[in-house]
Amino acid sequence: MHEELAGCLRQLRDLTGRSLRELARDSNLSSSSLSRYFSGQAVPPWPAVVALCRVANRDPRPLREIWERAKEGPAPAPAAPVVRNDLPHDITSFTGRREQLRAVLDAAGQGLLVAIDGMGGVGKSALAVHAAHRLTPDFPGGQLYLDLHGFTPGRDRIEPAEALRVLLTALGVPPGRIPDGTAERAALWRSELVPRRAVVLLDNAADEEHVRDLLPGAGPSFIMITSRRRMIGLDGVRPISLDVLPGDEALQLFTESAGGTRPGDAGEVLRRCGNLPLAIRVAAARLRHRPAWTLDTLVERLRDGEPAVSEIFGMSLRQLDPAQRRMFGLLGLAPGADIDVYGAAALAAIPLANARGLLADLVDVHLVQEPAAGRYRMHDLLRQAARAEAGADDPAPAIGRLADYYISCMLVVNTLVGAIRRVPVTEAQPPPARPVLATHDAAVDWKNTEWANLIATFGLATRLRIDPAAAAIAQLAAGGGAGHGSTEQMRQLLADSLPAALRVGSRPVLAWHRYLLGAVQVRVGRPEEAARHLAAARELMAAEGDPDGEALARAQLAELRSSLGDEQGAVEVLRQASAPPPGVAIRVREATILGRSLVRLGRHAEARDVILEVLDLARGLDRQTERVCLDVLGWAALGTGDPRGALDFAEQTLAINRAARNPLFEAGSLTDTAVALRHLGRTAEAARRNGEAVRLLQRTGEPHLTARGLIAYAQACLVMNDPAEAGTWFRTALEIATGHGLDHLMPAVREGLSQVSRPVPGHPGTD
Repeated sequence: MHEELAGCLRQLRDLTGRSLRELARDSNLSSSSLSRYFSGQAVPPWPAVVALCRVANRDPRPLREIWERAKEGPAPAPAAPVVRNDLPHDITSFTGRREQLRAVLDAAGQGLLVAIDGMGGVGKSALAVHAAHRLTPDFPGGQLYLDLHGFTPGRDRIEPAEALRVLLTALGVPPGRIPDGTAERAALWRSELVPRRAVVLLDNAADEEHVRDLLPGAGPSFIMITSRRRMIGLDGVRPISLDVLPGDEALQLFTESAGGTRPGDAGEVLRRCGNLPLAIRVAAARLRHRPAWTLDTLVERLRDGEPAVSEIFGMSLRQLDPAQRRMFGLLGLAPGADIDVYGAAALAAIPLANARGLLADLVDVHLVQEPAAGRYRMHDLLRQAARAEAGADDPAPAIGRLADYYISCMLVVNTLVGAIRRVPVTEAQPPPARPVLATHDAAVDWKNTEWANLIATFGLATRLRIDPAAAAIAQLAAGGGAGHGSTEQMRQLLADSLPAALRVGSRPVLAWHRYLLGAVQVRVGRPEEAARHLAAARELMAAEGDPDGEALARAQLAELRSSLGDEQGAVEVLRQASAPPPGVAIRVREATILGRSLVRLGRHAEARDVILEVLDLARGLDRQTERVCLDVLGWAALGTGDPRGALDFAEQTLAINRAARNPLFEAGSLTDTAVALRHLGRTAEAARRNGEAVRLLQRTGEPHLTARGLIAYAQACLVMNDPAEAGTWFRTALEIATGHGLDHLMPAVREGLSQVSRPVPGHPGTD
């Protein structure tokens, strides 16, 4: 009964030609209520049906009997939850394109793919987004949107492999399940999409090959593609080509966008705009903010020549004062998807208040968008115009200032998140202002928000050979604790910027760069490269007279020995004398590595004593340093036959890591908790905690940590004479290690599998 009424209501909606937002406005109903009515999730009150009929100019009386049956019928089963809705905001004054919109909606009903093509600024994305919003009630499996940046000025396009990773992640596939190869990812994407009824919008594709691997196989989902090129090489795709707007639709768009009619020749304005929707919106925005202007005044501002989009942008720019034009041009150079007001102030080297005012001016004339308070972005074509406005000026000074802003904030962030040592870099020019970063949560939030922009700025600084900035960003990103970016990404950043660090000519900078590069190579299983960089770092630190640095390098060399299974060698490295003694933080770091190696050697009481000597010092530093000490104490307690004590330590570290919002460390604590629960015979609780740990690690995309956690849990199962469960997790770890080339973990996995049929007592250490 509900579906019969919902179908009638959807017909009314289609008759109106309005978007969900416009229909809500005109019927005085909420968008969320309308969505439920159209999808059959709820029966509307009769006045709501009457209101919809009034908007559609239809008599409501024929619907009364259908409405009565629906009202008295059984409630429908709950609709499947929406997986994701990534659609951009629908354009409020969407105009025309009725035939093309109908073609898109019909294709969706027939299960066809659609490719919308046309020149830049013609409204491809606007049509696709508008159609996707209209289709939302009919596709409860989610609405996915991905800008492929096929024609984005100053940005590399998103290649199919990365696009598939983003799409699979949006469907909830854990990073650990996403294969490395494009073909394998494409197969998984098709498989995951089969049971879902979703809308997928692939915006701004370069050509057929750009999207071929992203197309689905069987299933009810609907795919839309937009591109400046026709997709003639794709089979089974309905092409929809957009031309400029017809005269009446162009006039309607201009009038609505300008806020009403004005005296003068609208036809001449439209001719100058070439009837391109984007150009019309820009011109109308200028007029809307000039109440005294007539249309003839606007025409006078347009220069003679071809009616291209760039001409309209040029007209808008000529209405800006020099400061506004300069800001517009500089924003076009920013490499990230968006920028905050502090970054914009640094980019322009002006006070924060000035930057805020200039950005507000640019938003008012629709040259810049403000999707969230204090954050700004540009349309692709406007970005192209902005880059042209910047002209032949060397972009390096502006990008250097933007990099300095990120460096300045990262120096504060790393202090707040508990980095073991301050990175020996600084900004070349302090930014005019930066956000208040006074707490751990504020630091994590800022880093989460700016991470992609930080990495994009690093890439541009590297290409422009802004060497101090490139080296500094890489070191700050890698040295600021886990939780942002994968270990492999950190390795790549440091490797890419090593030439920059060499050219900087600073021994401390190069020493720290090599130390960090060696440290991440230990974690990703590249022992030879790790040893080479760590030895070089230790020599540089010794030459610089940096005993703390030497101690850190020595500790990391011990970590390398430990990763290769040479725990006795790790102990011997750490037992080397340090004169003068290292600072407190580094002394605690050495103690924790030593304690872990002693645990793995079965010298549990000795490991406990080593940690107890530094525990008070650790508590005086920060919570994460204390957490590392508690980790070792927990492993030692388990080894001395005290699983209750081990569980207590693990739960303490779990609380610390959850408060720190660090999923990697939280997963480690969950694994330790699961191991202790296993030893206490609480197997169901142990399995739940282990499952939580695995899910966290899969989402973070750290295969080496996932495998280590599984090995630790499997070894606990083995010790507790549960070979079947142990075998399951050893084999899962083997699959991960094999798939990601983690050769350094293979011995532990193979040894575990060999013992599955003959479990023996003992205790594994964990990382």
